[in-house]
Amino acid sequence: MTSPLVIFDLDGTLVDTAPDLIDSLNHTIAAAGLMPVTFNDLTHLVGQGVRVMVQRAFALRNKELPKEDVEPLHQRFIAHYKEEMPGQSKPYPGVPEALDRLTASGFRLAVCTNKTSDLALPLLEKLGLKDRFETITCGDTFEWRKPDARHILGTIEKAGGDVARSVMVGDSVNDILAAKNAKIPSIGVTFGYTDVPMAELGPDVTIDRYDTLDAALVERLLAQRVAAA
Repeated sequence: MTSPLVIFDLDGTLVDTAPDLIDSLNHTIAAAGLMPVTFNDLTHLVGQGVRVMVQRAFALRNKELPKEDVEPLHQRFIAHYKEEMPGQSKPYPGVPEALDRLTASGFRLAVCTNKTSDLALPLLEKLGLKDRFETITCGDTFEWRKPDARHILGTIEKAGGDVARSVMVGDSVNDILAAKNAKIPSIGVTFGYTDVPMAELGPDVTIDRYDTLDAALVERLLAQRVAAA
């Protein structure tokens, strides 16, 4: 039987990147004279990559974003974010221990994030997490991204996993909806960046901290999915 595969989102799930996302976004939109955003705004802005985040910041401030300005602002964000990396970003409490527990139980691990590879891979490497995962798929790995099921299904294939033995861990509607679209169980973390309470997004289970994520929980979800089939 194929080992279970636990797939993690990145921002707001594995790593608290909010301080650096806010810092780089404010650096970016300052060039257009926009007022800074805050953490409370961030939950409405993240999830679909830098370009969309910048566009949403302009919409939040009721200011038009000329099409020709999108790419220069995108590059301004990327340059600042890379220069400061890893900045204040850090794994959530209990992440290394949870990964250790799952690996010790023979599980495979993967990351499926809408963050582009030029930002996600060096961040994970600088935080000492990159080598823990069988594969890391990003917003530019495929032609599609979460909540499209094919982002998760492609991640499972690259990790050598089995759809019937895979679980998604995430903090946002993109993660939970992608899991539902891929027909795999989901674990929703309550400490991420969603602007809707996690329980309302309908994950199979929610966790408030990583010390509750272990092999028994994953196996229980997989068994429940088989029983419901």
